[in-house]
Amino acid sequence: MKRFFSICVSLFILGIIYWKIDFPQLLQVLQNSNVWWLVISLSMVVPLTLLTSWRLQQLMPIDKRLGFGEAIRLILAASVLNMVLPSKMGDIAKAFFMKERGQISSSLSLSLVVFEKACDLLSLLLWCVFGLLFYSQQNWLFWVMTASVSLGLFFGVMLLASQQFAQVFFDVGKFILPKLSSKLAKLQSSWGQMHNYFWRDRTHLLLIVTTSIFIWFLHLLQIWFFIFAINAWTPFLANLALSPLAILAGLLPLTFAGVGTRDAALIVFYQPYFNAPTAAALGLLCTSRYIIPAIAGLPFLGQYLTMLQTIRNGKQSIRY
Repeated sequence: MKRFFSICVSLFILGIIYWKIDFPQLLQVLQNSNVWWLVISLSMVVPLTLLTSWRLQQLMPIDKRLGFGEAIRLILAASVLNMVLPSKMGDIAKAFFMKERGQISSSLSLSLVVFEKACDLLSLLLWCVFGLLFYSQQNWLFWVMTASVSLGLFFGVMLLASQQFAQVFFDVGKFILPKLSSKLAKLQSSWGQMHNYFWRDRTHLLLIVTTSIFIWFLHLLQIWFFIFAINAWTPFLANLALSPLAILAGLLPLTFAGVGTRDAALIVFYQPYFNAPTAAALGLLCTSRYIIPAIAGLPFLGQYLTMLQTIRNGKQSIRY
């Protein structure tokens, strides 16, 4: 029901966007796209998937690591599940499959996925803050967003860097949100295990963090290439500021895969550089960043769903 509601919200927002803008001009922008830049930008999905899969390998204990091909299949299958399940549950499913394939504990596999997603979010915030500091068209709204993103980055880094800070943060969260206390307690336990696992080898931690920062640099570079593909222009530092803000808008738990909120944010934030139909075309290309890996993951999804069903049947047999 929640997924159906999010799809309806996405369609509603897109309906307003396409009703307000010059739709024939949007089609013209797409038709006049630069084919070579389109191919280059879309093909960046390949190195991004390979790098993300390699990072997933590095997250796991050396003696329990997945093969590189298995890591790729798992990343792509999770991309499919993230498209159809609410709240990025594909990543939670990824933790389950990591546990089964790598023979690691449930808490450790969840900790690895939590750390992976935390690195992704903090890397995105880092590039956003960097871009906003050099953004030339600052106004009061952008100063507020700069302060908010910087504060989020600070809290995120402190959560990863200090176990004491993390404990206080989760304790305060459980006090303020008593209905979520059980979920926060599980996350707090996983967070503590994640701290113990990664901080014992700081060289390994530095490798994961720098890889995550580089991965998100490539993500934002891909969006900049999308702008070239639609024959538009934005300074690179401005793109580092604006594209993360649009991605963050797409993370709001209101729409299907960020469709609608991300498109509206692109139209608003890129207004100084190109018109609304061009920004809407950019929104379609940004959505393809999620659709292409999901399509590529469809052939592997059945394998993991079959494995899940086999495990469930095995557990039921043990109960009987």
